[in-house]
Amino acid sequence: PLGFDISEKAVRRAGLDYWSLLDLRVVPNWETLAKELNSQLTSGRVWLYTKHATQSYLAPQYQPGDVLIFGCETAGLPAEILAQFPNNLVRVPMRPQVRSLNLAVTAGIAIYEAVRQIGVTDEHFA
Repeated sequence: PLGFDISEKAVRRAGLDYWSLLDLRVVPNWETLAKELNSQLTSGRVWLYTKHATQSYLAPQYQPGDVLIFGCETAGLPAEILAQFPNNLVRVPMRPQVRSLNLAVTAGIAIYEAVRQIGVTDEHFA
């Protein structure tokens, strides 16, 4: 379950004017997504963002085709999913006493680091 509404009305109300430009697919479960990723990943890797990782999000050398996966804001990714990619777990550092970054901020930090490393420019988004 997504945990939020992506109906046309909700998206319009949220002001997501870029929504029509997304390649959005909702899959019913992890197994379906994993199967799709395995069939589509030719050169990319899967990076799982989790507070349980010891490796910084700055450590990987991101490449075109990489997939970044984030879990639920409160519970994170299930242990059985993390176990599938033990060498590809990364974290954005934050204070251990409190979850000081929400999911949207963490995803933004991670995505822009990957974009920075890959060298995507404004022309890629035109």
